[in-house]
Amino acid sequence: MRAERAAGQAADWDDPGGVPEYRIETWSAETFAARVDETMNIYVRAMQYPSHAGTQRGISARKHVKYEGFSCRAAVLTGADTVVGFGYGYTTTAGQWWHDLVRHAIGAEQATEWMRDGFELSELHVLPAFQGYGLGRQLLIELANSLPNAAMLLSTPDQDTRAFRMYTRLGFRALRRQYLFPGDARPFAIFGARLPLAVQ
Repeated sequence: MRAERAAGQAADWDDPGGVPEYRIETWSAETFAARVDETMNIYVRAMQYPSHAGTQRGISARKHVKYEGFSCRAAVLTGADTVVGFGYGYTTTAGQWWHDLVRHAIGAEQATEWMRDGFELSELHVLPAFQGYGLGRQLLIELANSLPNAAMLLSTPDQDTRAFRMYTRLGFRALRRQYLFPGDARPFAIFGARLPLAVQ
């Protein structure tokens, strides 16, 4: 019954009432662009950012769909069109905001090793009420398994969170710890993993 709420109401979900039934969808750039507002709602709730941060991030996300290697997966509740998690990224190249900051942060040697054929996982988020059921892990694995890149890179808050532990269990290693991105007071860890992921 709960899975039949209308699309776009992800922000109102407080309790899935047990293990949620969902499917992982592959979204084209066009589909993601059309549903950016829904995904950015998940972004601000998962990251505990103010709502205006989602609006700002949405502007960037609509630009990202045009980047080389763009790929996206979404977790959608079975029997509904309600998105409760998503992940996307693209091939990281010079001139991109995150790429240039990270290249400097991790140093020339590591940048050459990890960023030459790297996929930047720009966002991976699950609504808080749906965390702990494996949605984020499945989103990440299905996205990673589809990539032709040699490595995946990402940044995540540098603290003991579910996401942090998931990344380390899947073979990500820290390339830099306690890094401060402009505009965010929280320190981040910059992670890299060889593809395919070390799934056990």
